[in-house]
Amino acid sequence: MMTHKKNIALLAAAQALLLTNGITLVAINGLLGLQLAADKRLATLPITTYVIGGALATLPAAFFMKRHGRRAGFMLGAGIGMLGALISAFAVSIGSFWLLCLGTVFAGIYNAFGQQYRFAAADAAPLDWKGKAISLTLAGGILGGVIGPEVGKLTRTLLEPTYLASYGALIGFAALSMLIASRLDIPPLSVSEQKAVGRPLGTIARQPAFVVAVLAASCGYGVMNLLMTATPLAMDICGLPFSDTAFILQWHVIAMFAPSFFTGNLIKRFGVLNILIVGAALMFLCIGIAVSGATLMHFWWALVLLGLGWNFLFIGGTTLLTETYRPEEKAKVQGTNDFIVLGVQGLTSLSSGVLIGSEGWTSLNTYALPIVAMTALASTLLWLRRRSSREAAGT
Repeated sequence: MMTHKKNIALLAAAQALLLTNGITLVAINGLLGLQLAADKRLATLPITTYVIGGALATLPAAFFMKRHGRRAGFMLGAGIGMLGALISAFAVSIGSFWLLCLGTVFAGIYNAFGQQYRFAAADAAPLDWKGKAISLTLAGGILGGVIGPEVGKLTRTLLEPTYLASYGALIGFAALSMLIASRLDIPPLSVSEQKAVGRPLGTIARQPAFVVAVLAASCGYGVMNLLMTATPLAMDICGLPFSDTAFILQWHVIAMFAPSFFTGNLIKRFGVLNILIVGAALMFLCIGIAVSGATLMHFWWALVLLGLGWNFLFIGGTTLLTETYRPEEKAKVQGTNDFIVLGVQGLTSLSSGVLIGSEGWTSLNTYALPIVAMTALASTLLWLRRRSSREAAGT
């Protein structure tokens, strides 16, 4: 097998384990927060601290890998993930809400390192393979989407107290991720590339393509996180059982990652900006269905469309971002992008618990509309600008 294809296969497997960790936490942390928090409005705080941990670690993770290489970075991240799951298991055993939040901070740091899987795939692939490498790596999330909710469901009452075994399983998954990372064969940057600074970040950030790329990824993750984090709580409020919640989350994550097998080809055929515009349209449709009812099928359709919209916006945004930097600039650009994206996730996670508790599911969905509209507008404007440039060049 060609080296870049071997690396993509390994990165896809690591992505599957990362998503198993993340989706399991989403499935159980909000419910655990509701159970352990003195103030029920803080129910989603253990999910928010997961995102905050990731946001704070994005730049350190990127620069660590710039200096020490991808393999060392991914192994370190998996080790921190094991520590986070261990702390969370102990928190559950003693019924400590705040210790659970600390454990999820470490789980978030693992996620920050794991967010680099897609960039590692793009960096290791030939130029005409970058979009495909990103989408195929993220396709590994399908397995995580199936396994994650099942882990929450099957291990929920395996040990006392409830969910203790779930965190034990996550320790094992992180250990397996460390083993997979040890098999990667991605050369580190040369000494000159490590020392090179490149253009100032402000110069790079003023590029319209950078703005649209970051906005699309932030919209994809922010809206997805706002709705997905609230879904288990909304379904519980509606009297739907946990088995239905696990079912909805499985289909949501499948919808997030199944298109990854062909999203790269769609980007190559139709252009990245067209894919971003379609992604925003899918988000609008998701919100329309979500506010129209609260039955099992309303949740199913909304979360499936949410997953599809996320896929187009996130993969499209990531692909567009790779056009904006030089090799020596990638650590600061990729780290900054993920810091912004995870920062938005942190805000939406915290807002999700407050909004679902104080204003309800329908109102929560409407708060997502402005960022979706802004993304659709920005992507369309850049598409028009590029089309005008092509027409001018052809005349």
